[in-house]
Amino acid sequence: MSFMDKDFLLNTPAAKKLFHDYAEKCPIIDYHCHISPKEIYENLHYESITQVWLGGDHYKWRLMRCAGVPEEYITGKNTSAHDKFMKWAEVVGKAIGNPLYHWSHLELRRFFGYDGVLNAKTAEEVWNLCNEKLHRDDFGVRDLINMSNVETICTTDDPIDDLNWHEKIAADKSFKTKVIPAWRPDKAMNIEKITWPEYIAQLEKVSGVKIDSFANLKKAISKRMDYFGERGCKLSDHGVNDVTCNPASSEKEIEDIFSSRLSGKTLDDVALDKFKTEFMLFVASEYNKRNWVMQIHYGCRRDNNIGMFNKLGPDTGFDCVNTFAPSTGVAKFLGEVQNRNSLPKTILYSLNGNDNSAIDTICGCFQADVIPGVSKIQHGSAWWFEDHFEGMTAHFKSLASLGYLAGFIGMLTDSRSFLSYPRHEYFRRILCRLFGQWVEDGFYPEDYETLGEIVQNISYNNAKKYFNF
Repeated sequence: MSFMDKDFLLNTPAAKKLFHDYAEKCPIIDYHCHISPKEIYENLHYESITQVWLGGDHYKWRLMRCAGVPEEYITGKNTSAHDKFMKWAEVVGKAIGNPLYHWSHLELRRFFGYDGVLNAKTAEEVWNLCNEKLHRDDFGVRDLINMSNVETICTTDDPIDDLNWHEKIAADKSFKTKVIPAWRPDKAMNIEKITWPEYIAQLEKVSGVKIDSFANLKKAISKRMDYFGERGCKLSDHGVNDVTCNPASSEKEIEDIFSSRLSGKTLDDVALDKFKTEFMLFVASEYNKRNWVMQIHYGCRRDNNIGMFNKLGPDTGFDCVNTFAPSTGVAKFLGEVQNRNSLPKTILYSLNGNDNSAIDTICGCFQADVIPGVSKIQHGSAWWFEDHFEGMTAHFKSLASLGYLAGFIGMLTDSRSFLSYPRHEYFRRILCRLFGQWVEDGFYPEDYETLGEIVQNISYNNAKKYFNF
């Protein structure tokens, strides 16, 4: 079998047919990512392949550190782009079994037409080829998006953002891809952070609401949701350490907690849980009113290397999987929201693949007939440390065994790079490989009409319906 040919990962006739006839040409809906709307509007052109590949990709930084590369070649300010790329090529050329090996080569093929293998021997050739294309007028970030057949992008945006770049993109009729804001209110909820009072002052300014009480915090949040909704927002995202459900006993109790923190006092763990519970119950009800989707990401322990965090800041490659699984809290929280008749469409993600069964069975407790054929409560795509061959396959199998795989909304990039869209292709190939194997083993009939519909729905149609794009 040839390396990464047209049938890469497709090991049965059924897998090949499902991918090439049904999945391959589906548009991409990237409903969760961290790319910059400003760079899309300005159609940023990159100076070099190092800038686009290594400029902020902590996946690659982490792998380079694992290979013993000195930090100066990873995040150093005085090392040339050329030398950093040479080190990356040397590392990735030996990264057997790592998804970065596959992603990097898919990106080289799809964007740069390079069918060879990247390693220390070919690094100079690849450097020159990629940079030559990146310097062309038709190789800005909009061109990369168009090459990838991306229909919709949802960025990640703070409630205080003015969404100016989204407005400008929407007004530019020459660009066909929809770029939609997504609501990320973590800074408003993280009341324990030293920066919280400063953030609340900023939220007060942009909302026009004096935030001197929890009731007024809710008013400010609601006003900013209206602002986001007017600019096309259809979903939220919460990155949490865990999911808790400990409602306050009364309005007075939550107001006392809020006032204590606003006056500069430190809250104990019980008070923190009650504040975060009340915050999440409120925003969940608001999402439900607006028909927004609520995304909850958990299972990550962040910034473990304190020295490097102090030097480089967050999102630089020093996070890990958290083995704490808040299954009880998740189930209790969804049950409380459901009991209040305010449960929105919800997507649950854990960074810990061992949580698959828990999430799939929790989802099954709260499903409803909202969208025909599509699950209301979703087990989100294998994420971050799990979006590799084994992680995706395990996710598919768990969802198929304990839920309804045909009702799944599919892949997202969760990326900061405009070259990450081939991850959708990687996802679709793995999906078709699994389906093809099930056909080969007699687990499912060779019914391509039904199988093809399922593949296209997971690749594209389900997400389009679910988010109402």
